[in-house]
Amino acid sequence: MNITDWPAASLSEAIHARDVSCREVMAAYLDRIDEQNPAVNAIVSLRDRDELMAEAATCDDELAHDLSRGWMHGMPQAIKDLNETRGIPTTKGSPLLQHWVPEHDCLMVSRMKAAGCIVVGKTNVPEFGLGSHTFNSVFGTTRNPFDLSRTAGGSSGGAAVALATRMLPVADGSDFMGSLRNPAAWNNIFGFRPSRGRVPAWPLRDGFLAQMGVDGPMGRTVLDMAMLLGTQAGYDRRDPLSLSGRLDEFDTVAGARNALAGGLGGTRVGWLGDLDGYLATEPGVLDLCVDALRVFATMGSHVEPVLFGMPPAQVWEAWLVWRHYLVAAALAPLAANAAKRELVKPEALWELDLGMALNPSQLMNAAIDRTSFHTAVTDLFTRFDVLVLPTAQVWPFEASERWPQHIGDREMDTYHRWMEVTTYATFAGLPAVNVPVGFDDRGLPMGMQLIGPPRGDAELLRIAAAYETTLDGTGMPAS
Repeated sequence: MNITDWPAASLSEAIHARDVSCREVMAAYLDRIDEQNPAVNAIVSLRDRDELMAEAATCDDELAHDLSRGWMHGMPQAIKDLNETRGIPTTKGSPLLQHWVPEHDCLMVSRMKAAGCIVVGKTNVPEFGLGSHTFNSVFGTTRNPFDLSRTAGGSSGGAAVALATRMLPVADGSDFMGSLRNPAAWNNIFGFRPSRGRVPAWPLRDGFLAQMGVDGPMGRTVLDMAMLLGTQAGYDRRDPLSLSGRLDEFDTVAGARNALAGGLGGTRVGWLGDLDGYLATEPGVLDLCVDALRVFATMGSHVEPVLFGMPPAQVWEAWLVWRHYLVAAALAPLAANAAKRELVKPEALWELDLGMALNPSQLMNAAIDRTSFHTAVTDLFTRFDVLVLPTAQVWPFEASERWPQHIGDREMDTYHRWMEVTTYATFAGLPAVNVPVGFDDRGLPMGMQLIGPPRGDAELLRIAAAYETTLDGTGMPAS
């Protein structure tokens, strides 16, 4: 097996056992990037090879003196291009920021570096992370390795493709409207949206109202994903909404394996499906999810159809207000004049203009509806251990399209209406994980979301790991 085929946890064990050197690991991954990246365009702002090999040599020298920085010691990592990374351009996919080189690391990056990773570059994103299709005018389009004519999803599209093509052992991302889940589904990997506050953020312009986007992990295995979450998570006093404590069970590979052990017997599963026909969904998506739920049932789970108990149209309207407000607050300083506005994509300007037109009553009513929705969803966890939805409503579409205009005969009235299925975990602040469910007859991947109760991150990962044991490990894109 090639070094780049190893799961991240196994790679960590091999490095610490001195079965492979950090220099060998770095060389193998850089060779893989040279081989794969030209076709898919997932990794951007790649650093100089000689510099990276020198850093890997330093990691080898430390191990020779029995010094380890952590489980990621010497492992290559590329950071999602929305997160500040010291000394490397952080463009957010926008020409307004294409020359910005931060002088600091954001908190998540600093924690990953402290765990031993070597940052080799960035992973591509949509402009400002808006929309689940990774393209921008700075670096171009990231393509799906299962079909290069199709989208990779987003906004963590570059990260998902880098994992699927084995250009990275594990990847970080972020999730506002499914950005860790949707690209994971379309690249046949795992993507985890943590509970709000599980992975604190710094620096912050606002630490109280910006409650929708979170950082989190992606992996080719649940174990790898859990290990990275353990590195990212933990209280930080500078983030006022960060959760106390940390996920100590994921500190070591052995500890994480033990924490993830267990079956699905007795697990109570609430199947939300397409919300009784409310969500427009392309043919075949629900069928694969139902097949996966049969696996849950075979393993001793009780699966039962369920609905939220609050009209989904009301949830969507409240969601739009929150999204307009938060996007507008972030973009307004960057698009302050006509010259800058011309460099911003129309979907972002639409969010900006509608957000700037909101009044206090609209914001308060949306906040009340969000609270009601949170209550309605969390009440379901008195009956269920996990709620299940498809991760996407459509199959990966042509990369030449900006976004799907229709699902069947139903028009998509916004650039993100076709992603509505991802909003529910976000709006309620709940942990959610994408798990693969298979492929259509064209070989395109799909996934489903498992949504856990408030702060139920560890147990949700355990359920995902139990389901993972039923997967055959096939279906990765051809080398």
